[in-house]
Amino acid sequence: MIPPEREAEILRLFHAEHWKLGTIATQLGLHHTTVRRVLAQAGVAIAKRSERPSIADPYVPFIVETLTRYPRLRASRLHAMARARGYPGGPDHFRAVVARHRPRPIAEAYLRLRTLPGEQAQVDWGHFGKVPIGRAVRPLMAFVIVLSWSRQIFLRFFLGQAMGCFLRGHVEAFERWSGVPRVLLYDNLRSAVLERRGDAIRFHPTLLELAAHYRFEPRPVAIARGNEKGRVERAIQYARHSFFAARTWSDLDDLNAQALAWCDGIAADRRCPEDTTVPVREAFATERPRLLALPDDRYPAADRVEVHVGKTPYVRFDGNDYSVPHDHVRRTLVVIATEATVRVLDGTDTVATHARSYDRGAQIEDPAHEAALVALKREARRHRQMDRLHHATPASRAFLRRVAEHGGNVGTTTRELARLLDDYGAPELDAALAEATARERIHLHAVRQILDRRRHERGAPPPLAVELPDDPRVRELVVTPHDLASYDALDGEESSDEDTSD
Repeated sequence: MIPPEREAEILRLFHAEHWKLGTIATQLGLHHTTVRRVLAQAGVAIAKRSERPSIADPYVPFIVETLTRYPRLRASRLHAMARARGYPGGPDHFRAVVARHRPRPIAEAYLRLRTLPGEQAQVDWGHFGKVPIGRAVRPLMAFVIVLSWSRQIFLRFFLGQAMGCFLRGHVEAFERWSGVPRVLLYDNLRSAVLERRGDAIRFHPTLLELAAHYRFEPRPVAIARGNEKGRVERAIQYARHSFFAARTWSDLDDLNAQALAWCDGIAADRRCPEDTTVPVREAFATERPRLLALPDDRYPAADRVEVHVGKTPYVRFDGNDYSVPHDHVRRTLVVIATEATVRVLDGTDTVATHARSYDRGAQIEDPAHEAALVALKREARRHRQMDRLHHATPASRAFLRRVAEHGGNVGTTTRELARLLDDYGAPELDAALAEATARERIHLHAVRQILDRRRHERGAPPPLAVELPDDPRVRELVVTPHDLASYDALDGEESSDEDTSD
């Protein structure tokens, strides 16, 4: 646009001084099309200069026909199609030719949407960058809801846009306003609309539960009709520049406290578009009595996810592992997560409660869960040793029974007998245990004495300690020694054969 005085100068030079169009453009430092437009608006008909022949002229019918069918086709693609048909020129001149013949869309006019007080609110998410937490990088999302009549804004930040965050944003906004709008407009968010085919809409069932609880109507806007929710989009932009720009905050709670102060302060002091004589604060005071009353109970806004526990007692939720009691492995449980806590349920029973972590790959454990599992493993190890003893040395059954009757420590006795089994072998230990039981010498020292006496009687060397690997398949393996007398018999047969040959 040029100022009116410059338009008057163009008309004076053309009519009074009879300057040519090009001379006017050169002397006034304007583009010739600007001068031509000013003269055309004044009713001056100026014949266009005849354009020079162009190498693209034979391809103009093809360009027009293609653009008629595909009006948004890019000039680069159209140039490649023309090159395949023999066009020898480059893309720059071709792009200018395409621009001259591309059909111009007719600008759509919109009606200004007006609503009654308490009738409608608009809801949407805004992305405000990312926040590093430990090894994770979480998106910082702003839940924004604005009343369409008073333009009162509610702003709440979350580390993501999961369904639980979506629900909590609604609940906290309704409680902040002490009321509920009758209609809530949504973009086609995944949290609101699961599927849409024309006018057939399938809402998210959790959103329908929320709407039934607070008695409002969820209503999605038409596809590609951003003008229908312009109030919330402008509110997001307003929050982006008026609140978030150059703001410092320590954590999410601090940021949300500042956001609430901004909603009740600066954002509430701006002029209300519906009535520019009053601020938003006064308009909201007028609209608040028109909102629907809150129900008696609060909607339980939380993430609810079914999880499967594998062979280790942990459930995976939001990229982190949370411990559960060891007797819940190989089962499907339910996680109920708020911003602060993660509860694990088995049916209606809460089996674990943890503080929520927003890290990635973290392992959050309850010391009681770990202690119970360690105790179970220790008990299982003792039972495995006892089973091994019973299998290798039948006399150990009576001996351990007598140890228990005398009030001895069965676990320690079992562990020491397992070591003696490794050192002396099953036959010697079984004989020593049988002798000790028969002589009522029910203690480990007596068993060691009997083993040492029997070793001296055989003239065998002291047992050497054998270092075994930690693999339980090796440590718990029972090997029954073979009777070597069979080898002596083989040696005797070979000797008799040699004597016969002599």
